[in-house]
Amino acid sequence: MATDPHSESAAHGTATTEAAHGGGEAGGLPQFDTSVWGGQIVYLLFLFVVLYLLIAKVFAPRLRKVMDERATTISTAIATARQVQAEAAEQAAVAKAEVEQARASARATAVAARARVTEEANARAAAQEEIVNARIAEAETAIGKTRDAAMVHVGTIASDTVVSIVDRLTGKAPTAAEAAAAVKGAA
Repeated sequence: MATDPHSESAAHGTATTEAAHGGGEAGGLPQFDTSVWGGQIVYLLFLFVVLYLLIAKVFAPRLRKVMDERATTISTAIATARQVQAEAAEQAAVAKAEVEQARASARATAVAARARVTEEANARAAAQEEIVNARIAEAETAIGKTRDAAMVHVGTIASDTVVSIVDRLTGKAPTAAEAAAAVKGAA
């Protein structure tokens, strides 16, 4: 039998490939090869310990520090906000009291001003009334004097009027004594 050089080369290539992939009969994945489990377990434990130490000593403290800073910042902000709110409430109460005090003061000032104006108006009215009453008294006195003066002459005027009327009606004028007697008799 003659051997084909290509077939030998192909068989040799297949054997090399099988040897490279875990060799012959066992075949399959190296993770499932129980002969290498010891090394894999040691490597796994080493990686676990390294990762645990990195997380426990580096990443977790940094994360904890950031979380603590954030919690501190939030609690400080809340405390500051509560303090500001309390101060604002105090200032609002003080402002409200000041407004009420100002209103009461304004009311008192308005009442005092109204009383003062009313008092001044009453005083002016009383002064004007006194002036008017004085003028009325003066006028009444002047009227009384004029009336008295007129009354003195009324008798004479009445007598003259009687003489004129009788003269016109009868054509004959009475004497001044007759006219004066007629006027006194009628009065």
